Amino acid sequence: MADVRHNWTLEEISEIYHKPLMELVFEAATMHRKYHDPKEVQVSSLISIKTGGCPEDCAYCPQAARYHTDVKVHKLMEVEEVRAQAESAKANGASRMCLGAAWREVRDNKDFDKVLDMVKTVNSMDMEVCCTLGMVSEEQAKRLADAGLFAYNHNIDTSEAFYDDIISTREYDDRLKTIDNVRKAKISVCSGGIIGMGESAEDRMGMLLTLANMDQHPESVPVNALVPVEGTPLAEQPRVAAHELIRMIATARLVMPASVVRLSAGREGMSLTEQALCFMAGANSIFAGDKLLTTPNPDFNDDKEMFDLLGLQPREAFKEVKKETEVEA
Repeated sequence: MADVRHNWTLEEISEIYHKPLMELVFEAATMHRKYHDPKEVQVSSLISIKTGGCPEDCAYCPQAARYHTDVKVHKLMEVEEVRAQAESAKANGASRMCLGAAWREVRDNKDFDKVLDMVKTVNSMDMEVCCTLGMVSEEQAKRLADAGLFAYNHNIDTSEAFYDDIISTREYDDRLKTIDNVRKAKISVCSGGIIGMGESAEDRMGMLLTLANMDQHPESVPVNALVPVEGTPLAEQPRVAAHELIRMIATARLVMPASVVRLSAGREGMSLTEQALCFMAGANSIFAGDKLLTTPNPDFNDDKEMFDLLGLQPREAFKEVKKETEVEA
């Protein structure tokens, strides 16, 4: 694990990020093969278990109550509905089910109890369960872990320097504190960010610097391209070019070689060839299913055809846990 470092400088990351694209992709592909099976891609599915009405002001998010978007507010789903969707996703090759709720933070109430039941239900199906519920305390994270939660998603979104341009209703340190609480509960961390919000290249590198210098790298690093939504402050932002996403994925792969790098939001607008270059550059996880919370995404059949054409295969659930168990045995 000599390539895994936690003491990167912005200058070092900049040197990687600004390499000629073909050279960068080659180096990232080489590193990817050192730490991962290049044929394997983790397939995750995402359910919006509680949609809309969020009190925060994240400029990219159509679920914020203060913005006028087409998103309809829906109360927390029932456990059996989540079970049915998880069964469908698993039948289509998903090994991880992510449950997302448009909350600022978790509250200790009946809704949280219901989410814990959802976690137990999906966990019993031999699927990895991930939640993204906003901020969590150390005790709440422990309750999620006790229920069988495998991973918790809490993106840092962007660099600390650009963060206040995007969100004012919580601090950057609040995000880092939630990640720390999740770590203390021994839950796998899923944390990345979004490009295309008007940030500079230095902001993109700054976001990677924060993640790469954590005491333990996030096990999963989602790289999202902004999907502009009418009614949000970022509605007029131009879509990110594919080469920018490829460059970001390749840089993430080189500074966090052992992490799973997820090609997340924005994939719906990419050609198969562009997605193939993302996989070449080190992406080894996707979201599958026709929606990512409230934005469009390629459906399962499209992804199956892409996997067949590119010679990719879905990664099995709990692979790292099983590997560790075999080593101990």
